[in-house]
Amino acid sequence: MNTLTAVISGRKKLMVVELVAKVVLAFAIGLATSITLAGIVLLLAHDAQAAELVPMKPKEVQQGTLLLKSEGNTLAVPAVATEAEIWVSGIVVRSVVRQTYRNPFDTWFEGIYVFPLPENAAVDHLRMKVGERIVEGDIQERQAARARYEQAKSSGRRAALVEQERPNLFTTSVANIPPRGEIVVEIEYQQTLKYEVTQMQGSYSLRFPMVVGPRYIPGAPAEGQGAGTGWAQNTDQVSDAARITPPVLDPAKHAPTNPVRLKVVLDAGVPLARVDSAYHVIAQRETEGGGRIVELAEGSVPANKDFELKWTPAASHAPQAALFTESQGDKRYALLMVMPPAKEAAATRLPREVVFVIDTSGSMSGSSIVQAREALELAIARLSERDSFNVVEFNSYAKALYDEARPASAANRESAVRWVRKLQAQGGTEMALALNQALNGRENPGRVRQVIFLTDGAVGNEDALFKLIKDKLGDSRLFTVGIGSAPNSHFMAKAAQTGRGTFTYIGRIEEVKEKMGQLFAKLESPVLKGVDIAWPGNVEAWPKRVPDLYLGEPVVVSAALDRTEGEIKLSGLRGDTPWQATLPLADARTGKGMGVLWAREKIASLIDSQRDGAKEEEVRDAVIEVALAHHLVSKYTSLVAVDKTPVRPKEDELQSGAIPTNLPEGWEYGKVFGELPQGATDSLWNLLAGLLTLLLAIGLYLTARGQPVVLKRA
Repeated sequence: MNTLTAVISGRKKLMVVELVAKVVLAFAIGLATSITLAGIVLLLAHDAQAAELVPMKPKEVQQGTLLLKSEGNTLAVPAVATEAEIWVSGIVVRSVVRQTYRNPFDTWFEGIYVFPLPENAAVDHLRMKVGERIVEGDIQERQAARARYEQAKSSGRRAALVEQERPNLFTTSVANIPPRGEIVVEIEYQQTLKYEVTQMQGSYSLRFPMVVGPRYIPGAPAEGQGAGTGWAQNTDQVSDAARITPPVLDPAKHAPTNPVRLKVVLDAGVPLARVDSAYHVIAQRETEGGGRIVELAEGSVPANKDFELKWTPAASHAPQAALFTESQGDKRYALLMVMPPAKEAAATRLPREVVFVIDTSGSMSGSSIVQAREALELAIARLSERDSFNVVEFNSYAKALYDEARPASAANRESAVRWVRKLQAQGGTEMALALNQALNGRENPGRVRQVIFLTDGAVGNEDALFKLIKDKLGDSRLFTVGIGSAPNSHFMAKAAQTGRGTFTYIGRIEEVKEKMGQLFAKLESPVLKGVDIAWPGNVEAWPKRVPDLYLGEPVVVSAALDRTEGEIKLSGLRGDTPWQATLPLADARTGKGMGVLWAREKIASLIDSQRDGAKEEEVRDAVIEVALAHHLVSKYTSLVAVDKTPVRPKEDELQSGAIPTNLPEGWEYGKVFGELPQGATDSLWNLLAGLLTLLLAIGLYLTARGQPVVLKRA
């Protein structure tokens, strides 16, 4: 018996030892594999984020070259310097952006630069300048323009190509920049200004975005479409991810690059009470005609945050309506801006259900998360006890404070504020999860349901999110609050439009109280619903469906007319009370570029129609027809300029590389990219999932191979 007991005891001990050994082995293999994978990811991330670097001596460097230090060598990467001249006339803006591409190499070079423009920019001209030589760009279908550019590049001719990636995101490619030489690319665009009334005072605002913030790229890796030079792979959810993720410099290691000079020629047409820039120091002087010229006081600034200029007309000159018309051959175009009625004594206010959604992803680190928390605290404190509310935070996951909306009692508000103060920025930007929680798709009789979304909008899958908003909105209203120095204005503005709400931008912590107060004044004011515009004669106007109007925000409509006489009649419902206004076409001012603005809005409406079920090939054909007729860059058309004479010898090699961008001011590089990409990609979570799967597989494999322990008698 003692021998048998010893055998059994020994068998048990060996089985335990074997089990522990298997676990340790599995863990060791899994850990080694995860470290290897992490190293590969880091190596790929490093290679993707770094530009082409060539050793050179400091004395060889030209002005405008970006210098990096690496292992004792001085390295140079291609750089771009930008000059913007902006002419403002009434509510219409015309801009020329000059990008100077400097080649610090001894070889021929192709530069690729991803850059932002205003979300409502209508890009219609391209020029390439080499010394005194100017080559005008042509508008072509996108694939044809790309083929023409590639043919010119391979044959040694200078060429420039401008492609639209998003309505506010473009790529310029410049081929055959000579050694130590430069090529200047000029882009022209037109846009309308934003006008709003706050505290009975109206102001115009002009935004000039300067940097593309890193975008979060969800989905599994995919091959094929949208080949590019970005740090992210194309995925099944963002097929062009490699085209919208330019390499990003770590501000802790590299000084800001891509300097920008800016000049605004301001002809408001009326006396001005004040002109301000919240995020840059400006210098201004008056012109002989009563206008103003505004420039950056520092001369040039790094492209790491958006520029905004605001001006306030003298009180007696605040507009109630603005109407501009333009004739082009036998075609007539109009641009209409009408203010909604002023705030009146509030009627009985319906109780509200307010859902606050706050982005806590890695891209919101630094000053952005501080601004978002401050804004959310103010919003919660402003709730009435008749209201109900909930808070949803999202990064790689979405989590609600409560299972469902709770009464806005003092105790619940205090509890929510304590919860909000603990929020930290980390992880990815799974916006769809948060929208699914916040938008219930239902009707809410007797209660106004409002969703307030605080984010920087740093996502690459915008179209999928717009469709989700449309499908799940119900009778809710979605209000977006852009946070940080360089929000994705295309996403923020279009999400608010799709959600029948408004877009508010907060660029500094000092603005939180003022901007959130303005937003809540809109939320608490009666809305003008069911707005209809009756034009004389036959008209094609965009947007086709006029959105709800809120306090201080006008309606802006572009139209193609068959006549310029008669009256424009506007109507809507203010609560249960009908509202009407008229505007004679004879009162219109003559303007320029109305046709371009109309075409830009028509193209946007055609693209939006795909979310309503329109076939892509039909939309594509319609967009190309409008864009070619009005010489506009669009999703399906590009501008290309090609010099006739080859300049690069056939035997000389052409280098190519993406021009790096700055990290937006206030962002934290380690939180966005970190040890593994976080705010910009979901690689960390894919890697963890892969590691768990690997460990499980190893465990199953070892278990399957396990043999019973045979004990030999001594």
